Amino acid sequence: MGGIFGVVSKQECVFDLFFGIDYHSHLGTRRGGMAVWGPNGFNRSIHNIENSPFRTKFDRDFSEMKGNLGIGCISDLEPQPLLVRSHLGTYAITTVGKINNKEELIKSVFERENLHFLEMSGGTINSVELVAALINREDSITAGIKHAQDVIKGSMTILLLTSEGLYAARDRLGRTPLVIGKKKDAYCASFESFAYLNLGYKSFKELGPGEIVFITPDGVEVKNPPGNEMKICTFLWVYYGYPTSSYEGVSVEQMRYACGEKMAKRDNVTPDIVAGVPDSGTPHAIGYANASGIPFARPFIKYTPTWPRSFMPTNQSQRNLIAKMKLIPVDALIKNKKLLLIDDSIVRGTQLGETTQFLYESGAKEVHVRPACPPIMYGCKYLNFSRSTSEMDLIARRVIAKREGWDNEGYSVGTIPGAAAPACHCGRVPDSGEQSKVLAEYADPDDPKYSAMVEDIRENLNFTSLSFNRLDDMCDAVGIDRCKLCTYCWNGRE
Repeated sequence: MGGIFGVVSKQECVFDLFFGIDYHSHLGTRRGGMAVWGPNGFNRSIHNIENSPFRTKFDRDFSEMKGNLGIGCISDLEPQPLLVRSHLGTYAITTVGKINNKEELIKSVFERENLHFLEMSGGTINSVELVAALINREDSITAGIKHAQDVIKGSMTILLLTSEGLYAARDRLGRTPLVIGKKKDAYCASFESFAYLNLGYKSFKELGPGEIVFITPDGVEVKNPPGNEMKICTFLWVYYGYPTSSYEGVSVEQMRYACGEKMAKRDNVTPDIVAGVPDSGTPHAIGYANASGIPFARPFIKYTPTWPRSFMPTNQSQRNLIAKMKLIPVDALIKNKKLLLIDDSIVRGTQLGETTQFLYESGAKEVHVRPACPPIMYGCKYLNFSRSTSEMDLIARRVIAKREGWDNEGYSVGTIPGAAAPACHCGRVPDSGEQSKVLAEYADPDDPKYSAMVEDIRENLNFTSLSFNRLDDMCDAVGIDRCKLCTYCWNGRE
């Protein structure tokens, strides 16, 4: 996904910028970047952080950069921030989001502005550069940001830094958060609301959907008011958000406790202990244990000294191996025990299946699994939180395809309803209407097809029992208006 952070101050800002960006390291693992405006103009640095933390790679830059205005990011995709010179002036820009109509927009830029883009490795175009090109179509930065957000299909939250101050713009439907912090003679803009607390900032303003503000050390000016419609990603609370963060006034940690409590109230198994898969499964498990009265324990511990980051490395098979290597068993809490294990979700199922086998091999009598969210049915169209290229990577979709006799190669992320059906290789290909109808049946926890799918997943992954959190319970655990939550990956509803 990625995280962004910016600072405007009357004093030197690099210390705040450096640590504010670093506090977003849980959101990405590929690249980090910083850009500052100071006495000598703009200074920028970008590093690959796949094999070492942000702090290690940017320690030298931290010592050498000087300035009182700055932005930076942790990115899972493009190198950023970018420095751009246009009729709007020179600025630095960094973003979080996803562009689904990228080729269409690139074509329109070629036809309308006759510009060129620099190709990255693999022949791709940096999405941040495309966003800048869209902004540069207009006569002001505010109008340009609004135009970019209007024409982009997907989502786009933006920080844009000039020599005068910082433009902060939340995605048009607020799918990702953006909050402003304040302290004496300085403001910051941050994806995560906790990232500035230890730097002395207090929460000042959480931007609404589509809201654009211009920030200087003297204040915050609203350039575009917030819209009324919101579709913030519910998965932020379930998994991606850091435990100390809050979104829309709702604490991530407290929401996870509430999720666990709701699962416990619907359950009827009697394990010896409740455990969470570190780290995001742990608070869900605490909530379950508190509500059920079944003791919480840690039958395995994550070894963090050498593998502190959950997403590293980027290769999926290597990530599976590292996920296994991280977990060290506590034999006394596993052998001859009935365990109830809570994870934030089941996506592909590979890691959780291997963890379960690891527990059986360590002497567990039973392993009951309770994911904190419903079965994931669709690849996300709005945020880059998965590297999957096909929805058939999702274990729920594979099970459904097998049960329905569907082609296993027919469902790539972003399949357009009404588009030509792919060639069938091993089964029939339903039309989009039939597909949507059948998937809706499997997403309904009161439908017999849902129960059959869950049983197939349980059997495939060798769990003693399997029960997913319900969508209505999960949304209730968040506690904000249901219509403001994006639940697309679970039920396909936009």
